[in-house]
Amino acid sequence: MERKELVGYLRQIADRFRVTSGRGFKLEDHDPADTAGLTRESKAEAREALKEGVKILAEMQAMLWAHDHWALLLVLQALDASGKDGVIKHVMSGINPQGCEIHSFKAPVGEELEHDFLWRCQRRLPSRGAIGIFNRSYYEETLVVRVHPELLEKQRIPARLLGDDLWQTRFRDICAFEQHLAANGTITRKCFLHLSKDEQRKRFLERIDDPAKNWKFSEADVTERGYFDDYMTFYQDTISATATKQAPWFVIPADKKWFTRLVVAGVVVDALASLDLEYPELDQAGLQRLAEARARLIGEG
Repeated sequence: MERKELVGYLRQIADRFRVTSGRGFKLEDHDPADTAGLTRESKAEAREALKEGVKILAEMQAMLWAHDHWALLLVLQALDASGKDGVIKHVMSGINPQGCEIHSFKAPVGEELEHDFLWRCQRRLPSRGAIGIFNRSYYEETLVVRVHPELLEKQRIPARLLGDDLWQTRFRDICAFEQHLAANGTITRKCFLHLSKDEQRKRFLERIDDPAKNWKFSEADVTERGYFDDYMTFYQDTISATATKQAPWFVIPADKKWFTRLVVAGVVVDALASLDLEYPELDQAGLQRLAEARARLIGEG
């Protein structure tokens, strides 16, 4: 495909899975094995599109860095074995490391527990001109702590604030936070890698049976799998409450890794393309300074 055609194709693929409003949203309506009509025979074609898309993404990231006004925050949320690390490796492989900041968030500890639930993520927001990737994020505070409410005790939140409306309050806080980011030049795109329970089981078994993948497996993964249905319920609640036009969710099928990576690439390309970036042009004074510098360098020869 030509560059313009490929950008349009990737944006179209991403748009298929965009959620900008919680009205009528049901997670069960989204098939984890969906490939947007691409068949097994299309796999090689999709990988080639991803390869070329990564090159385009690198060009766009260079313009973002040169422009130095906007920032992009990509949030990746998923259950274990959904392929977040693989997405980061394959989709961001062509990005200049200087312009990409990746942060993985595990259970809060130490100083993190001394602050509100957004604090530790605020400290890791991408700078202007950069792409920031959150491998898990502040959204864990509307997911894992609902599955395991005992974790709230460690956060030492005043008891009278722990009412039934705690989650709705957090949803409102998150929407306000993302609105604040948008108003200050950081655009947010949120991806939920939607993995089926059966495919997760297969991937866990692969990690157990393949010695090269044993290190990826933890017995805690199987324990957490017992809460699979609870997580799906809370993901639906979270996406419904926090999907907005300015900070949309993308519910991305994760049963086919090759397709998942293609869609995430489309999400990033779409976000950067929406900024209509070009390399900055110098004004007349800037051009004059370049001419003077050129003359000096030539004079040295």
